[in-house]
Amino acid sequence: MAQQIAFLGLGVMGYPMAGHLARAGHRMIVYNRSAAKAERWVAEFGGTAADTPSQAARDAGLVMMCVGNDDDVRAVASGEHGALSEMQQGSILIDHTTASAQVAREVAAIARTKGIGFLDAPVSGGQAGAENGKLTIMVGGDTDAFARAESVLATYARAVTLMGPVGAGQLTKMVNQICVAGAIEGVAEGLNFAQRAGLDPLRVLDVISKGAAQSWQMENRGKTMVADQFDFGFAVDWMRKDLAICLSEARANGAALPVTALLDQFYARIQARGGGRWDTSSLIRLLRDN
Repeated sequence: MAQQIAFLGLGVMGYPMAGHLARAGHRMIVYNRSAAKAERWVAEFGGTAADTPSQAARDAGLVMMCVGNDDDVRAVASGEHGALSEMQQGSILIDHTTASAQVAREVAAIARTKGIGFLDAPVSGGQAGAENGKLTIMVGGDTDAFARAESVLATYARAVTLMGPVGAGQLTKMVNQICVAGAIEGVAEGLNFAQRAGLDPLRVLDVISKGAAQSWQMENRGKTMVADQFDFGFAVDWMRKDLAICLSEARANGAALPVTALLDQFYARIQARGGGRWDTSSLIRLLRDN
């Protein structure tokens, strides 16, 4: 059933995610820190652009947000003119930002005092997944709020899973990023080895991707790694932000992340070369230059 929905944050992920909601027939009100981006979205998909998060959220039953980091979450959700200041009792705030579990719990606590539901719902699948409506969404929150939001979230997802209470979605996304970083480095080392051994790397990819070495990173980034193409995809800057969250949580819970810590240092070296906006698969450049 069509609902009035607010979407806060129209970056490379939020822009197409909100577009899927509009195409599904929902009445959309959007907000973006850069007003021009919101106006462009409205010109493409219809709906209304709001001047503040609170204005966008005022009459919406569901409010989605997809912003940059913990500070952005706090500002857009509970800061001056934040969404929670105007949301109605019984509405639900859904945060798609990859952020800390701690900020999810902070915002949920504020929402609870106002009778507003909260779900932390980070996504995996990258820009292509957002554009194609094939994201994986890992959710933290209570079962009632999840039940009310699940079918709407499915508008731009191939899988929507409740992982546990508030914070569990963010913790699951940390696991995802730990595994992704390791997989990228594995593909980078393997391809660099193949090239130095005199093998045809594309033929190697074709063969080993049919066996136990297969991964999303190999299938979607292997050929561009061989071609030394990194002007797209999930930026190194974003990955370092995510890994910092993982490492901070690991210090708190005692988990050992030796490889993740090392890869964070590798990404810092990529940033130092001016590659902060390169795709994360650019790790292979460090190996090629040795």
